[in-house]
Amino acid sequence: MTIRMMLISSAAALAAVSGAQAADAIVAAEPEAVEYVRVCDAYGTGYFYIPGTETCLKVSGYIRTQLNVSPNASATTGNGSTVANRSDWDMYTRGQVQFTAKSDTEYGPLTGVIVLQTNADNASSQAAILDSAYIDIAGIRAGLFYSWWDDGLSGETDDIGSPVTLHNSLRYQYEADGFYAGISVDELEDSPYYNGETANNFGVAVGIGGKAGAFTYQVTAGYDTDNEAGAVRAMGTVAIGPGTLGLAGIYSSDPNAYYNKAEWVVAVEYAIKATDKLKITPGFQYYGNYGIVAGQFDNNNDAWKAGVTVDYQIVDNLYAKATVNYLESDKTDGVTSGFFRLQRAF
Repeated sequence: MTIRMMLISSAAALAAVSGAQAADAIVAAEPEAVEYVRVCDAYGTGYFYIPGTETCLKVSGYIRTQLNVSPNASATTGNGSTVANRSDWDMYTRGQVQFTAKSDTEYGPLTGVIVLQTNADNASSQAAILDSAYIDIAGIRAGLFYSWWDDGLSGETDDIGSPVTLHNSLRYQYEADGFYAGISVDELEDSPYYNGETANNFGVAVGIGGKAGAFTYQVTAGYDTDNEAGAVRAMGTVAIGPGTLGLAGIYSSDPNAYYNKAEWVVAVEYAIKATDKLKITPGFQYYGNYGIVAGQFDNNNDAWKAGVTVDYQIVDNLYAKATVNYLESDKTDGVTSGFFRLQRAF
């Protein structure tokens, strides 16, 4: 066979193979189905369906930076904890994100909430905490969440809450139009204890509140089984003139986890809505038998506190707050403190 014949035969063989391959059908790969995020409007704005489920999810939170001014100012790094500072001023920053999941059940909406928070006094002094994590269904709430004692008036002068308000708790709350009532069993192992032992018991709290026209009200009570003492607080607001008047009163039988600043307290404020974006709130509080001596309230010491808070909405979701307060007791010199805050919500 000559070289010419060999080349012709090879070319014919290659042509036959190519023709056979060309005869095969060309099949294009089918693209995978894409499920786009759908808006869920059943529970309000901001929710969307988690792809492939009927669960609605909302992501929200805020960024806060705050300058505290007071003798030996300190920055909060978590619920009830602070970073000491020998200076008369200190700055800290907080980042908080909240995940809220909701879905329908035969018992009503099933809700799950996770709140993650990190507080930074500086680049090396930071604390990340689980600020809340709880389950809600049919009026029952279980997990880590804030008690009714965390509520207060709108200004920054009043001091009418528990020293620690974030507990592992089991709560039932009934809600109707303009009214709620509930009972909660709270683990109090991280609350103050005044009889020389470690707090390891529980408390029982009840809350009643609602709204009637321009008037809102709340009555909260708690009994601390460790200290065998309790406290009760009544609080209300009413729209008057250009603002809202707020009043609160507390009685505490002995120092306990629900209230331990004084045996009795009265507080008043008037939140003036100066413009659509500006609110000015002067406030005053009086403490009877202020402070703790040998595990009991100090019967020889009263105190008072006065101050003013200014809130301003710079633009949508960006807010500024400034407050200055003066506190004086029968046994101590007066102390002036305050802060300036910028907060961006989303």
